[in-house]
Amino acid sequence: MEKWFVLKKGADFNGIGERFQISPVLARLIRNREIKGDAEIEKYLNGSRKDLYDPHLFKDVEKLTDILIEKIESHAKIRIIGDYDTDGVMSTYILWKSLKRCGAEVSTKLPERLTDGYGLNENLIKEAYEDGIDTILTCDNGISAISEIAYAKSLGMTVLVTDHHDIPYEETKQGRVYKKSQADAIVNPKQPDCNYPFDKLCGAAVAWKTMQVLYEKMGFDVSECDCFLEHVGFATVGDVMDLVDENRILVKEGLKRIHHTQNMGMRALILRNKLNPEDITAYHIGFVLGPCVNASGRIDTAKRSLELFKQEDAAKAALLAAELVELNTQRKEMTEQGVEEAKCQVEKENARDTVLVLFLPDVHESLAGIIAGRIRESFHKPVFVLTRSADGVKGSGRSIEEYSMYEEMCKCQEFFTKFGGHPMAAGLSMKEEDVDAFRKRINELSPLKEEDMVQKVRIDMQLPFSYLSEHLVHEIERLEPFGKGNTKPLFAERNVAITKAMILGTTKKVLRLNLMSESGERISAVYFEDIEDFIHHYVVKYGEESWKKALQGRENPIRMSMVYQANLNEYKGVKTVQAVIKNYQ
Repeated sequence: MEKWFVLKKGADFNGIGERFQISPVLARLIRNREIKGDAEIEKYLNGSRKDLYDPHLFKDVEKLTDILIEKIESHAKIRIIGDYDTDGVMSTYILWKSLKRCGAEVSTKLPERLTDGYGLNENLIKEAYEDGIDTILTCDNGISAISEIAYAKSLGMTVLVTDHHDIPYEETKQGRVYKKSQADAIVNPKQPDCNYPFDKLCGAAVAWKTMQVLYEKMGFDVSECDCFLEHVGFATVGDVMDLVDENRILVKEGLKRIHHTQNMGMRALILRNKLNPEDITAYHIGFVLGPCVNASGRIDTAKRSLELFKQEDAAKAALLAAELVELNTQRKEMTEQGVEEAKCQVEKENARDTVLVLFLPDVHESLAGIIAGRIRESFHKPVFVLTRSADGVKGSGRSIEEYSMYEEMCKCQEFFTKFGGHPMAAGLSMKEEDVDAFRKRINELSPLKEEDMVQKVRIDMQLPFSYLSEHLVHEIERLEPFGKGNTKPLFAERNVAITKAMILGTTKKVLRLNLMSESGERISAVYFEDIEDFIHHYVVKYGEESWKKALQGRENPIRMSMVYQANLNEYKGVKTVQAVIKNYQ
């Protein structure tokens, strides 16, 4: 079930259009993204490197970099401990390459998902201690490692944290109390007393900005750090950060550098996926390249991905890239099997629950988060997918906007041996015998109502086909990069006639439609989702004979309301505007 509604935010669209030399349509699209005032609009449209915030505003960044300089000058051994996902790989690479440039004696360690779990743990600390490591520097983790950092400090080690995750806290009678570790310095924009003006950075961005301060203090040209912008932009998209404010600039600048990348690993990964560096967009990072980087940490070891970006030999980079692409292919097959199993469980056992807790013991634990996301999309409910692990049960959760997952988990944290996260996603460990009790309790506590679990389709505007043009499509491209927090514009049109329907492709996965509006405008459209459901919907509504007429290009009674995106289709050198159907009624 879906609820469609058109965004109706007011502004002087004609005036904005005149001031910024854009159409009133584009002005309205910008306003729909909560961009207000000329300064914000200018930054949204034309923001560049010069508009990034001063890294010196981070709490503890001066202290952390001073400690690093002291360690570098004393030749102390530094170990970077990252995470096994895209953001962890990229932030580890940035710190490693930067510290090497500064003359540090530095090594890296990425935890193994199955044996180590997320972030710092006592085994990694003990291993570092036995290796003679003086200083641990974290990235994309560490903010919640309270007991682990205490253990490292008991061994006499220095611990420096760079992270971007939510600060752990406890609810008490006196209110929320934030937890803090014994780390020697912590750089994380989400700290309550941090003056940095933007707290939605990924871990790689925090690491990169910290290294800018280090370069400045050590007398290096800070612009040298800009070579890492491609990794920061990649991680921002790969970690599904909101593409707003500073993140938009980081991704735009990162894409510029990816288009001309000098990193052997980045180039090899792009080419192995049969893409051209010059054509890479945020979409390719999110759905093609990023999953390859993540795949190694999911079903093998993230060290492969880190080694790819460290690589300076083209032949070895090509080999590593091929391995990552193959791992991602395996991951996709395993994911599809897990999604089908999860859907069956929902329909048989959990259909009435407002919060889905699915125990899939034989699914690879690294796939829990992906499967949870897919099930959330199908049922529009918060989802926890739990799998059996060596020491109990591990799982990942994915939420909907109406449900703050981390806050709800804090209300029943007695079930978890370990947990963390934020409003839209979380990770956890627990005993297998507590799964049913957790399912019952999280649903008893659920504040969700029936209307909260209806998928909301936010439409930018009703746009007649007569407004569509190649110029408008190019204008819309100025709003890129698209992704979380800055979605590609959605338009709607009502009572559209299907004058011809065609199912295309060797796998019959593309539905092409010739459409005509009530006022007689014609356009070509495509639909890439579940074609069988689409056909079934209109056969039930209008009859099988009507659908046959549509396939034959004959006059028929079928009328549809549609939500669509506009893009350009190029065939034999000729470009035409087409609608990409996203939703239909």
